[in-house]
Amino acid sequence: MAKLRNQLDSTSALAALAGVVAAAVVLAVAELAGAFFTARATPLNALGSTFIDFTPPWLKDFAIATFGTNDKAALFAGMGLTIAVLACILGVLAYRRWMLGVLGVVFMGSVIVASVVTRAGVGLADAVPSVLGTFAGLLVLRVLLAPLRTLPGADSPAGQARDARTASRRRFFAAAGITAAAAGIAATGGRLLGAARRNVLEARAALQLPSPAMAAPAVPAGVQSPVPGMTPWLTPNSDFYRIDTALSVPEVSADEWELRVHGLVEEEVRLTFQDLLDAGLTEAHVTLTCVSNPVGGNLAGNARWLGLPIRDVLARARPKDGADMVLSTSIDGFSASTPLEVLQDGRDALLAIGMNGEPLPLEHGYPVRMVVPGLYGFVSATKWVVDLEVTRFADRKAYWTERGWSERGPIKTMARVDVPKSFAKVPAGQVAVGGTAWAQTRGITGVEIQIDDGDWVAAELSAEASRATWRQWSYEWNATPGAHYIKVRATDGTGEVQTNRRADPVPDGASGWQSVMVTVE
Repeated sequence: MAKLRNQLDSTSALAALAGVVAAAVVLAVAELAGAFFTARATPLNALGSTFIDFTPPWLKDFAIATFGTNDKAALFAGMGLTIAVLACILGVLAYRRWMLGVLGVVFMGSVIVASVVTRAGVGLADAVPSVLGTFAGLLVLRVLLAPLRTLPGADSPAGQARDARTASRRRFFAAAGITAAAAGIAATGGRLLGAARRNVLEARAALQLPSPAMAAPAVPAGVQSPVPGMTPWLTPNSDFYRIDTALSVPEVSADEWELRVHGLVEEEVRLTFQDLLDAGLTEAHVTLTCVSNPVGGNLAGNARWLGLPIRDVLARARPKDGADMVLSTSIDGFSASTPLEVLQDGRDALLAIGMNGEPLPLEHGYPVRMVVPGLYGFVSATKWVVDLEVTRFADRKAYWTERGWSERGPIKTMARVDVPKSFAKVPAGQVAVGGTAWAQTRGITGVEIQIDDGDWVAAELSAEASRATWRQWSYEWNATPGAHYIKVRATDGTGEVQTNRRADPVPDGASGWQSVMVTVE
């Protein structure tokens, strides 16, 4: 009896392995076939995007707070583990009762197909890779389980049973190994083929940005805090934070890009990328901030943007009376609700095509994105934007508004300590403290720090480039041995002091004072 139980356990383990290999085939075949379709047609991207769509705000905040800009890598890792576990279960189920295994695989395939066809910009034909992958996975599972079904029973002669089991397992491992290798080659081939078919990166590299009709004002000397280790005042493109809902970065050809402006307007407007290149473009330094940024967080960045003022585009469309919102939509289906008056006032709200002197990086919205000073990104900074609908807040809801976030997202006044880092150890004596503060469109007029429970004292402000950018600060602290807490708060251009009231990012951004603990030795 014990020998039979061990044999069954061993066979179940092999059946579970067969399920994992079959799942790998599903993904690999879909990846290979998906090279001829949109990138969002591949199973992992579609499933991940669907998961993000249904993610509650608290889980999204937890992921960003825990993993930061690695949240998507964590999501893929979690999905891979989940798929592996489900594949093991389906493998064992298919071995014991084939039809139940088939139904399980078909159900999972149906979930993948449903995830694919509900993506924005994806048609029914884009379900083909997932369907092909599902059928290939079923075929492989059938083939791999066949040797396991020929294993001898417990009443077979010992020598014969041993030889038969050895031969069957050899056939199984040979088939599994060959199949796994073929799956790896197919997946790699799919990625290479897809890359060969898409020349977006090459087109971006060859793009020559036009000189702006209105250049950004010269950056004054002294914008960078003198404290060693401070965050750069101008954020390099490679270091600029990225938070969005796109698992696969949309690869949009500038030659095929078009923006439609419609809705409550007197005249519908359509713009091509060449129209933007031929227009008088504006250059401006603007600091962007993510609404998910916690107190003291690093989901903020400052860049020099080049683009067409959105107010110029709206002036051509002529919004009708009663309109109060512009719903911007990305090619991947994300949408943001921006107050109409914000896009028509004097701030540098842009349809941006350039970032820090080069075309937008793909992950930051190439070929065109929105940049709106003073608003959190979830209501303004639509990447890969292709549609602007002039409408009303009462009539339309944006992506995050439907998920419990606020309709409007003005950025709150915030200051943070960049140096020293929390839990750092510093020597006694003069310690340089530095940080960054922002209140886009209002500017920063003062920053104060507090050591432990002492008095609030003014920090030295670095030069201000504009009210749309962050401002750095510094302070010389005569540190004494022991554990100390450094708090910071800012005052904006309206005279309002940053609130100490703690608030979570949901629904309209975090608030409160940052407190950094350091040990002085």
